[in-house]
Amino acid sequence: MVIRIRFGPGPKVAKGRRKNRRAALAVAALLTPAAASALVLGCWGLAADLSWTSSFAISSGLFSHWQVWLGAAAILQSCSRILNRYGKDGDAQTS
Repeated sequence: MVIRIRFGPGPKVAKGRRKNRRAALAVAALLTPAAASALVLGCWGLAADLSWTSSFAISSGLFSHWQVWLGAAAILQSCSRILNRYGKDGDAQTS
């Protein structure tokens, strides 16, 4: 006696790319205001060095330099753009 077991078609396996699209978009949305804050602190530090304002809030340490804040703002904004591209890649273009 021969018993044959027949299985139906299983779920289709697709490439598991872009799993964290929503998380990438959420982090990108939070990085933009952080970059704007760093830009404001960088401009304030520059204005304090040029004696346009009284003094900068952070008087000593690494973060007392305006170059650090402007660099951080640039890095944060570029990370935000990269995450936005990652999260929105493959969406239907609306134009």
